[in-house]
Amino acid sequence: MITVFSDEYYMRQAFKEAELALEADEIPIGAVVVCNDKIIARAHNQTEMLNDVTAHAEMLAITAAANALGAKYLDECTLYVTLEPCPMCAGALAHSHIGKVVYAADDPKNGFSKYGNMLHPKTKLVAGVMKNECLSLLTSFFKKKR
Repeated sequence: MITVFSDEYYMRQAFKEAELALEADEIPIGAVVVCNDKIIARAHNQTEMLNDVTAHAEMLAITAAANALGAKYLDECTLYVTLEPCPMCAGALAHSHIGKVVYAADDPKNGFSKYGNMLHPKTKLVAGVMKNECLSLLTSFFKKKR
C-alpha cells in the first residue's frame, strides 16, 4: 500500500510527468519537487518542444521550485526524478543546495554517479524507488525509436 508523503507516492507523481513526456514524444523522464510535504513543482523533459538541450525535467523543476519559493536555495526540498540525473542536472542540484534527491532508475551511461558524488555535501540521496516501472517506460520508448 502506498502512503501519502512516502517516496513511492511522490515518485508516482514524477512518473505521471514522465508519461506526459512520452505523450509529447520526449524522452520519458519526469520530476517533482516537494517542500513541507507539498508538491511545489512538476516538470518533464521538453528538449524537443523547446529546442533546448538544457530543458531536462530536473532543470525545469528546479527553476519552477525556486520561483514557487521565491528563493534560489532548495535545502528544505526533495527532488523526485524517474532517472538518475546527468552531470548538468547534478551540478544545478548542487548549486541549489537541494536537501534530498530520490531517483528511480540508474543511468550507467549518462548518470552523474559515474563521476563521483556531484551533489551538495549535505544532500541526501536515495536510489531505486519504482526502478522497474521507470526503466520499463524508458526502455520501451527507445525500442520504438530504433
